[in-house]
Amino acid sequence: MIRNNENKGPADQGCDPKDLRLWEMQADICQTLANPKRLQILNLLQGQELSVGAMVSALKVAKANLSQHLSVMRQKGILATRREGTVIYYRLVTPRITEACKIMRQVLMEVLAAKEAFSQRLMDSGNGAVAAPEGGDII
Repeated sequence: MIRNNENKGPADQGCDPKDLRLWEMQADICQTLANPKRLQILNLLQGQELSVGAMVSALKVAKANLSQHLSVMRQKGILATRREGTVIYYRLVTPRITEACKIMRQVLMEVLAAKEAFSQRLMDSGNGAVAAPEGGDII
């Protein structure tokens, strides 16, 4: 059975259209970063700017593949460039993007630690009658 409020989106529930657009933009950035290679690029550029050649060497990827990732990240406003002759240097637009990624990595580590502790308790009990960790479900 569908309740009256279930089909209503955030805009229908009093959400400011400007806020909705901001949520959409945030989701777009998150989707852009939902790629391990792009996260590696962010980590590599943390606190420095690098040429495409230096990144190819550091990341051990094909130049064409790296260029595609860099192009997407630049279009989304995550990276900026500087040209020096024929060499293009990339840098982060803001260091806050790596701060956000570090926080998400810490969250992941906490989740993994909780799962490991749960698994260990389960193995130690031998009968599978161990309660799930705080927060409920095991992913």
